[in-house]
Amino acid sequence: MDHGLNRREFLYRSAAGMGTLGFTSMGLASGGLAALVESQAQSAQMAIARWTGPKPASLTEEQKAAAQLTEKVLEALGGMRRFVKPGDVVWIKPNIAWDRTRDQAANTHPDVVATLVRLCLDAGAKQVKVGDNPCDLAQKSYVTSGIAEAAKKAGAEVVYLDRERFREVNIKGERIKSIPIYPEMLEADIVINVPIAKHHRLATATLCMKNYMGVVEKRQLFHQDIPTSLADITRFMKPRLCILDCTRIMLANGPKGGRLEDVEAKWTMAAGTDIVALDAFGAEMLRRKPEEIGSIKKGAEVGLGTMDYRSLKPKEITLS
Repeated sequence: MDHGLNRREFLYRSAAGMGTLGFTSMGLASGGLAALVESQAQSAQMAIARWTGPKPASLTEEQKAAAQLTEKVLEALGGMRRFVKPGDVVWIKPNIAWDRTRDQAANTHPDVVATLVRLCLDAGAKQVKVGDNPCDLAQKSYVTSGIAEAAKKAGAEVVYLDRERFREVNIKGERIKSIPIYPEMLEADIVINVPIAKHHRLATATLCMKNYMGVVEKRQLFHQDIPTSLADITRFMKPRLCILDCTRIMLANGPKGGRLEDVEAKWTMAAGTDIVALDAFGAEMLRRKPEEIGSIKKGAEVGLGTMDYRSLKPKEITLS
């Protein structure tokens, strides 16, 4: 085998040269090759999708690009059925923290959220819930962000978190021993973590680990030691799937922002099972070195993932 090829490329090139009969003799006929390729996708830890065509020039084009990036990055990981099983209750946890529009890049793109809702339902989810614990008034943030409307249209139950329902949970962290968490998130079969990549004046960056602050109350406890606290809540939440929205990113004046001058359209999406690797990729998108961001460094130190996301050989897709 040419060691410059990965196994998938080798099999496809062999298939082109051998024909169906050759694969029959190898036991790879009747969908065997497709099953092998699907198995490899199922083991992928990270994927990156980039829009390389003209930047979307209208809302319709933007919605299409966001949906396609989300679909393809999940497909590269093996599809939503890898993570969501028939009958599952799914909680999609975007960033809906701020009373800001999609153009201001303070919240997850609404069409990314809507596409994930649809993919979960197509995978057989019994129920898909979408909710966050915003810093601004939820009734404003959910509406201004566009997420409430988009999620509802896609078939989700949009949940406004009742702060009276948070319950103290022993998370046994290094820094955070216990903290109030919204119980419905813990009761879900899977929590899908979907932050936007942006600057944060205290944490340096809001990425996947930071997005878990939206599952808790008493967030001021985290400010005593943000890197360790984020590692504590991440370890407790046991991330299985994270999608990092880099359709637009906020480069300064985060986390709330507001100035369009601070926003850059990147039309990129990353997804995976290694939360530290995704945050390291996000750091580079924000023009930072991963080791400069305390939560990424701490996450790697305590075994939550790798800062060297390239070592995972992420699958890369381009769309136009």
